[in-house]
Amino acid sequence: MATYPGKDIEREASCASCAACGQTTLAPAEAAAAAWEGPAARIVAVEPESPADDAGFTPGCYLTTVDGEPLRDIIDWRWLAADDVICVGYIDLDGEAGEVELEREPGERWGFEFDGVLFDSVKLCRNACVFCFMRQLPDGVRPSLVLRDDDFRLSFLSGTFVTLTNLKPEDEARIIEQHISPLRVSLHASEPELRRRMIGKHAAHGLAALDRLLAAGIEAHAQIVLMPGVNDGEALRETLEWAWERPGINGVGIVPLGFTKHQTALHESFTTPEAARGVIDVIAPFQQRARAERGAPWVFAADEFYVNAFGAATPAHIPPASDYGDYDMFEDGIGIVRSYVDEFEEVCENGLAARAAEALAARNLTARYIIGEAMQPFLDAMIAASPLAGRLVPLTVRNDYFGGNVNVTGLLTAQDIAPAIQAASEEEGSASSREQGSDGGRSNRASSAANGNVQWTFPQSEDCLSELECPAALPGQAEGNRELFLLPSVIFNDNGVTLDDMTVQDIENAAGAPVSVVSCNPCDYLPEIIKLAQDEP
Repeated sequence: MATYPGKDIEREASCASCAACGQTTLAPAEAAAAAWEGPAARIVAVEPESPADDAGFTPGCYLTTVDGEPLRDIIDWRWLAADDVICVGYIDLDGEAGEVELEREPGERWGFEFDGVLFDSVKLCRNACVFCFMRQLPDGVRPSLVLRDDDFRLSFLSGTFVTLTNLKPEDEARIIEQHISPLRVSLHASEPELRRRMIGKHAAHGLAALDRLLAAGIEAHAQIVLMPGVNDGEALRETLEWAWERPGINGVGIVPLGFTKHQTALHESFTTPEAARGVIDVIAPFQQRARAERGAPWVFAADEFYVNAFGAATPAHIPPASDYGDYDMFEDGIGIVRSYVDEFEEVCENGLAARAAEALAARNLTARYIIGEAMQPFLDAMIAASPLAGRLVPLTVRNDYFGGNVNVTGLLTAQDIAPAIQAASEEEGSASSREQGSDGGRSNRASSAANGNVQWTFPQSEDCLSELECPAALPGQAEGNRELFLLPSVIFNDNGVTLDDMTVQDIENAAGAPVSVVSCNPCDYLPEIIKLAQDEP
């Protein structure tokens, strides 16, 4: 599951009506598109001097058809607009519908940029998965976070996993005709009754559809959400054997059950070293056979299994980069640790880590990099043994918002991050006070956020994350050793808000300290840290 819903799901959930957008009336083109009997693709940009520009298209117009065929999504557009002469149906800014012929030179782009990749409704999930994360969210989250999609098009375009239980015959025919491949398919279990208990009464339909698609040449990446005592152990072996017998399944990713405190049915996952190593041991023979017969491990355990099994020693036990190939399952938490470890070693070897440490030292700065608890066991040890020791100090934040076993950085919220920053800022302020006889105003600033003006209610900023670098310092900052608080960009969605709808400015207001947003990988965030340090007074 992706950390955040895509643009199409955000729009589907929040803009189902003009009232949801705060609009009282629709523009003529919008009204005409809403009344159109089929899907309509809203144009958000037109490339200058392109065929689209030459034909007079502008942002705000809509495309409705290509050569008489409806445009349901970007896949249709790529499929239908492959020729160099096409006839497109449109709705112009005045709400008038028509058709126009477009022509391009071989290899030339048509020049349209659309609003999202789906032009009709998102296909929704009809399952009742016992482990569904969206059913475990707290009350009051924004609608897009609980909109449960199960759309094969987003599986192909965005890498989300689908069960195929909602496929209609015409969907299967389209997937085969347009060769929408590979798909990412939620497998979970191959034994019919076990799978039915896990995902609901339509489970058999999904497996049958997968078999038909595989037989027609469609490829798939499979995912298994592993539940202790349910589909692990012998059931996992049976599922992997089932998948191995189908060469069209390019690989299988195994992720541990995630659960929050906002439910009562789920209480444990593979968090102990013994449980995590047990899963690694089960898949080892399959990996050995796959390397010998197919040249790659084929089945992969999510990084959490290795971190839970080996703790601080994880870098020595995580599989090599060659096992992960093109990191096809990166978004599912498979290969992230290996990639991070390799990049960290690279920046230590090429001198970038040392340059960052020098830049911080020159301004008496410590970079406090916000992370979830999942990274803490091995990241602390790596940094302590590097040139960045004492200058890059992870600020590990417990996820109390979701609770349960949720501990990855990407699921941290402002409601947990801001108090952690405030506490660290106050601690540093107290240390400066002891050393200098003054706190430089830092403690006062933090305590006003915690005890007077904010009270951990986060003011809703009207500004989204339009600029990643926030002010480097607040007035009155201490002249001794100071801290840069750094937020990994993965915490924010494309609109610049956290999962609890807070902006960077909201976090600063609540924490009483300036923060900056940086990248998630050492090769990228260390140059950003150097620039931030150099910009400090």
